[in-house]
Amino acid sequence: MLTTRRKPASVGEILVEEFMRPLGLTQAALAEAMGVQRNHVNELCNNRRTVTAPTALILARVFGNSADFWLNVQRRTDLWQAMHDPEEVKRITRAKPLADAA
Repeated sequence: MLTTRRKPASVGEILVEEFMRPLGLTQAALAEAMGVQRNHVNELCNNRRTVTAPTALILARVFGNSADFWLNVQRRTDLWQAMHDPEEVKRITRAKPLADAA
């Protein structure tokens, strides 16, 4: 469970700040390397698209890291958003724990 109140870095932030800028990559160049449309990369960079398993595998292949890295970045963002969205918090608190199944 996330214990920080600070919003984690998003996929877009990490993609741009930690990978694209240091490598001098444009969105068009990354899209070409990934074999996807430029709008796919643009949506990732601007946090309008989430990382799916296939996208994580592609990013891992392009940057030489793991799909788990990209999925974990997405997971942290998703969990933080769920824990800080008032409607989601209401849904979560309505859930009732099951009795110990031992």
